[in-house]
Amino acid sequence: MKIYGIKNCNTVKKALDWLKENQISYDFQDFTKVGVNEVTLKSWEKEVSWEALVNKKGTTWRSLSDDEKAAIKDEKTANSLMQAKTSVIKRPVIESPKGLIVGFDEKEYIEKLK
Repeated sequence: MKIYGIKNCNTVKKALDWLKENQISYDFQDFTKVGVNEVTLKSWEKEVSWEALVNKKGTTWRSLSDDEKAAIKDEKTANSLMQAKTSVIKRPVIESPKGLIVGFDEKEYIEKLK
């Protein structure tokens, strides 16, 4: 199982703590160190929409100009943004055997990870 995120993100910390408490092993990929490539984004978008991956509530999105926000209108433009500014991706993203999980939702973690 792979988890993608940013180590100092509070939601990622909460997810990693939950996994540790439940003795679930994982490999962690830090966006700030390794980024994310187009192939990975497209594989995620087979399970969830690009809209679910772009965190429009986060500070990175809010710091974009209105023109930059308006330019994000489809998978291609969203993927370009997510590769350029990985902190705009909702975190964590978990590739689990039972499907992709975006964000922290304990009920979904229990369902897909236990």
